[in-house]
Amino acid sequence: MPDSVRFPRAVLFDLDGTLLDSAPDMLATANEMRAARGLPPLALQALRPVVSKGARAMLAVAFPEWDAGLRDSHVAEFLQRYEQLIGRHAVLFEGIEAMLRCLEDAGSRWGIVTNKPEYLARLILPQLDWEARCAVLIGGDSLPERKPHPLPLQVACQRMDMAVAECVYVGDDERDILAARAAGMPAVAALWGYRLAEDDPLSWQAERMVEQPADLCAAAAWPLAATPAR
Repeated sequence: MPDSVRFPRAVLFDLDGTLLDSAPDMLATANEMRAARGLPPLALQALRPVVSKGARAMLAVAFPEWDAGLRDSHVAEFLQRYEQLIGRHAVLFEGIEAMLRCLEDAGSRWGIVTNKPEYLARLILPQLDWEARCAVLIGGDSLPERKPHPLPLQVACQRMDMAVAECVYVGDDERDILAARAAGMPAVAALWGYRLAEDDPLSWQAERMVEQPADLCAAAAWPLAATPAR
């Protein structure tokens, strides 16, 4: 394969909304909380756009009458309920497993950098048989900073013994692309993920925007990462 068309040496992925369609798990969690308070269930389409934005954003949809302080005080309950049912309803986005196999067949390594708490992200790996395949996992509480700060991406590269510029980051939220840009890492915007109607992926300035995971089975779909010094 010519040097100008190749898979990256390493790829880092966001988790929720990029690899994993976790919205059904999140909906079940929110609806448990609503049922406990005598409220009717939410529809999936109400919660889905904010899943990548975290527990507070989902609580704002589930309980719009709560102020920010009240939402903050219920994050622990949300996470506890979510932990009890994690993986029960979530599925990989169509084409993810084939895309990961394409990377592995090309000799690329891959890992996960997510803002989900690390202990929850680690519960996902054995469910997907990813424990041996995922080269590194950084959660939102693994380090003093989280995305959009570049530190999680930088540390993930260090743990894989890779230069930042040799890796590519794939995510479905603006903060994913901001983190990659701040780290000096080429980025791919995953357009199949979770977005609000007003979100404009063009404004994120990722090196590439990709419509579906299957597109990333072609080496030419990836932004060109640095070639390691020899």
